[in-house]
Amino acid sequence: MSARARDALGGQAAIVGIGATEFSKDSGRSELRLAAEAVRAALDDAGLTAADVDGMVTFTMDTSPEITVAQACGIGELSFFSRVHYGGGAACATVQQAALAIAAGVAEVVVCYRAFNERSGRRFGSGVQHREPSAEGVALGWSLPFGLLTPASWVAMAAQRYLHTYGLDPEVFGHVAVTDRAYAATNPAAWFHGRPITLADHAASRWIVEPLRLLDCCQETDGGQAIVVTSLTRARALPHRPAVIAAAAQGAGRAQEQMTSFYRDDLTGLPEMNVVARQLWRTSGLSPQDIDVAILYDHFTPFVLMQLEEFGFCARGEAADFVRRAALPLNTHGGQLGEAYLHGMNGIAEAVRQLRGTAVNQVPEAERVLVTAGTGVPTSGLVLAVDG
Repeated sequence: MSARARDALGGQAAIVGIGATEFSKDSGRSELRLAAEAVRAALDDAGLTAADVDGMVTFTMDTSPEITVAQACGIGELSFFSRVHYGGGAACATVQQAALAIAAGVAEVVVCYRAFNERSGRRFGSGVQHREPSAEGVALGWSLPFGLLTPASWVAMAAQRYLHTYGLDPEVFGHVAVTDRAYAATNPAAWFHGRPITLADHAASRWIVEPLRLLDCCQETDGGQAIVVTSLTRARALPHRPAVIAAAAQGAGRAQEQMTSFYRDDLTGLPEMNVVARQLWRTSGLSPQDIDVAILYDHFTPFVLMQLEEFGFCARGEAADFVRRAALPLNTHGGQLGEAYLHGMNGIAEAVRQLRGTAVNQVPEAERVLVTAGTGVPTSGLVLAVDG
């Protein structure tokens, strides 16, 4: 795909199955088992069997290799397998990889998955404990010695600059926190089910790294999520209404680093997401006004505001008011703040439910959904749409 021209991928493939484990703080089972459970559930949802699968995609961070998950699920020969780097930034790119393989005739049915014990096992929020020397780790060497050891501390730098530039207070981040957890409160799968919060709750939550409070930060979750992708032609013969992949994109910006791009000219935006936005709008032929639901990666609230601005839903510095006015249904499953932190894969599943008309917080006549992956890193995005 070129960032400068419309690509030919849109409309060739569709998501036909979604499956997940429960989302918990202590799964009590291995990450491989979580992956296998999610994959089997997604295939059942798609009306397909293990014998239909010939491709698999996951994250470089996943501890369960494609061939091992295939063996655990009874999947036979694979003609395509792939991994995408950069943590949560890989989420939508796994679906893009699947769609590319299908469009090229390399595979017919591809399963994308992510599974981890991120709460009971390795907790990403605890930050850098030990790191082997690597080229990509060099950038961290400019930050770690000064105490910037955790994802929250890295995001806090950009968040502070955002507030300063636009003359805002940290309370503006509370609009995202409240919105997500309001949806989570009515979602039985969500950690915040039955527990909405108020702006006062947000303001009273403890500081993590100023200007981020506890309720500005996503969950730590054990669980697995899988997505099944096939051609649109085949999708039309399967049980559920296809979620057509109208556009898929990856993006890395100039002077891009992993979470620490502090040497850019401007810290108030997310240039990598702007690369994704331009490609998605160009390929889908859509604009912000055409989107019915947005599922935006929300590991931290400030980056949700910046994403809305990068995609053109509102002007720079105005996203908090955009969220406050509920101008667009946002993270209707509760997001990673309220439902679960599954590196964004659960957000893709929510987009599919919205298009099927089966979401807990269903948006009437939802026909086009924007989904984004992790921010602060090279990232990805999708526009999913109903068939026809």
